[in-house]
Amino acid sequence: MTERAKKLRKKATKAEQLLWYEILKSKQMEYRFLRQKPIDCFILDFYCSKLLLGIEVDGSSHDNKQEYDEARTGRLNFLGIKIIRYTNEVILKDIYS
Repeated sequence: MTERAKKLRKKATKAEQLLWYEILKSKQMEYRFLRQKPIDCFILDFYCSKLLLGIEVDGSSHDNKQEYDEARTGRLNFLGIKIIRYTNEVILKDIYS
C-alpha cells in the first residue's frame, strides 16, 4: 500500500494538485493534511488525523463506481473517519467557493 501511495502522489491529478498547493499545504492551515494516506485497505487522497477527516477528489475513474465509493465511505465512517468528496470539475472550476 505504501508503494502504491507513493506512486499516486507522483501522479496527482490537476485538481488534487490545486487543492493541495492552494489550500491544504498552506501554512495558514491550522491542521496538517497528508496526501495519499493509506488507511485500512484504502488510500485516501488527503487525510487529517487530528480531525479524523478524509478528502476525496473524484475524477472520471469514479464514474459508475458509486456503490463501491459508498461502501468505502461507510467502512471509513465505521473507523471514525468522516469523508468529504469533491469532483475534479468542482475544484478546477472554482476552488474557493
